[in-house]
Order: sequence, then structure tokens, then C-alpha cells
Amino acid sequence: MTRVIMHGCNGKMGQVITNLVKADPEIEIVAGIDLSDHIQNEYPVFASLYDCNVEADAIIDFASVKATDTMLDYCEEKKMPVVLCTTGLSEEQIKRAKEVTSTKTAVLKSANMSLGINMLLKLLKEAADVLAPAGFDIEIVEKHHNQKVDAPSGTALALADSINEELNNEYEYVFDRSQVRQKRDAKEIGILAVRGGTIVGDHDVIFAGTDEVITFSHTAYSKSIFAKGAIQAAKFLAGKPAGLYDMSDVIG
Repeated sequence: MTRVIMHGCNGKMGQVITNLVKADPEIEIVAGIDLSDHIQNEYPVFASLYDCNVEADAIIDFASVKATDTMLDYCEEKKMPVVLCTTGLSEEQIKRAKEVTSTKTAVLKSANMSLGINMLLKLLKEAADVLAPAGFDIEIVEKHHNQKVDAPSGTALALADSINEELNNEYEYVFDRSQVRQKRDAKEIGILAVRGGTIVGDHDVIFAGTDEVITFSHTAYSKSIFAKGAIQAAKFLAGKPAGLYDMSDVIG
């Protein structure tokens, strides 16, 4: 049984994870951390990690960026593994997370916690290795809800990076073709962002060749896919030696 502390337990993702864990016999939330106390949970909730006196094997973090620094200090001091899911971290915070992993504890951080997306990242490497040398053009189309402020999505960039790494980083990313009237270069990856409605997340990676097209698609129907990934990551991370991990380590 993996015992976890839910950092940001009363936020949307914290509550999604709380409900999913109830049906999983391999993991248990033994404590939560949140400044808000408007939700009654089946586990004790503390305002700070340093107030928490409950033993655990790992932390799942879906809290505010403002709480990240204190959490990383706590994890370094207590040698507590953490699944770092909070987005929008600064360069300084990312650097700090890497420092914590050097000798102190295990940190798992990925651009996307979905098991499906991370399996797609793995498959795209194989596809790129075969199709790019055969002259297939590569395009990525991502769609999200109309409240999303960043474009392209971090996941779209992660998909592009996965392909580009396999191709020795020889490809350039093109985000807008409207200002340049010229034919497409062979070594580029086009990335298009669509915003509208309540789309949770939709990513298509298109390999377009002569007389044939291969499309890899991933559709997220709810945010629970990220919660499920975080839960699997916590099970994986508990007991692991100090180091920086990502979801590719979880799926093997």
C-alpha cells in the first residue's frame, strides 16, 4: 500500500484524485495539505506540510505555484518523493526541483501526466524514425477549450520535442504560415493551436507522405486522465532512489 499526501487536496484536481484513490486498493491518501477548509475529506487536512505529522511514502502535488518553493524545501529536508504536477513553474523553480533530485529525493515531473499521451510520445519516436527519412511531412494540431491562455499547449510542444529528439533535433517548429508565402520546408514541424468551447484536450500528429497519411490522435474527455497518471506515478515513485523521473519511466 502506497501512502500519499495530497498537496492541494481541496482544489479541482486534488478532489478528482481523492475520489479515484477511494477505488484503488494499492494506494491511500493519508493526509491533505490546503489552505482552504471548505471540503470535508476522509483524511486529515493541514494548512502546511510542516504542520503535517502523518507518515507517508510520497506526495502528489497539484497545488498553487506559490506553494511549490516550500514544498520542495520540505521534500529535500524530509527526503520525501514527490510527483510534481503543478504547472506554470518558473525557470528558477524547475532548477530548484532538479537540485533537490541530485542527492536528496526522487522527483517525477512530466509535461503531461496522461498515460495515453506518454505512450504516444514513445510511439512517435518509432514512427518518426521510419517515416521522416521516407519524406513524410510532420504537422501537429492541438485543440483546447476557450479559457486556455497559452498556445501552443505544453503537450503539443512535448510531442514535437519527442519527434525532434529522435531526428537529431534537425527540425524547426513553425507556428504561423500566414506571414510567409513560400513552400513548406522538408525539415519543419508545423504546430497549429485551436481554441473553442469546452474541449479538454485533443492532439493530432500527422505524418503526410506521397499518396498516404498516417495520423496519431489522442483525445482527453476529462481531466481525470491526468489524475490517474499522477496516481500511477506515485505508486512508481515510492521507494525510488534520488533522481529526476518522468512518465516515460512509469510506462517503461
